Amino acid sequence: MPLKIDKPDAEWRETLTPEQYRVTREKGTEPPFSGDYQVTDEHGIYHCVCCNAPLFENEHKFDAGCGWPSFDRPMTPSCVEEHFDTSHGMRRTEVTCARCSAHLGHVFPDGPRDTTGLRYCINSVALDFHAGE
Repeated sequence: MPLKIDKPDAEWRETLTPEQYRVTREKGTEPPFSGDYQVTDEHGIYHCVCCNAPLFENEHKFDAGCGWPSFDRPMTPSCVEEHFDTSHGMRRTEVTCARCSAHLGHVFPDGPRDTTGLRYCINSVALDFHAGE
C-alpha cells in the first residue's frame, strides 16, 4: 500500500491548474474527446497529476470510443482504489489514486473480453504521461 499523501486544499490549488483541481479534488469530469492522450505504440507510463504515482501503462490503453482514455487494468491493483459511486443518479465504481485520493474516473465491466473485460475510463487531465518508462 503506498504511503498516503494528505495536503491541505490550499496546497492542491497552488500546484494544480483549475481544471486539474476541479476533476481530481472535486470529482469532476472533463468533456469527452477533449483529452490530450491518443492511443499510440509509444512505451510509457501514466502518472497521477497530483502526486506523480505511476498508475497505468500505455500498453494497456485502448480506444473505447467513449471520449476518455481507457485502460484494461492499472499498473498494479494497489495503485488505485475503487469506491461505490451513486452521484448523478447512476451506480458506478469510482477510481481514485491510492496515494493521494485524486479522482481519476470510473471502471466499467465493458472492456476488452480478450484481456480483463474492464474499462478504466480515466480523465486525461488527471494523468501525466512519462514516455520511455
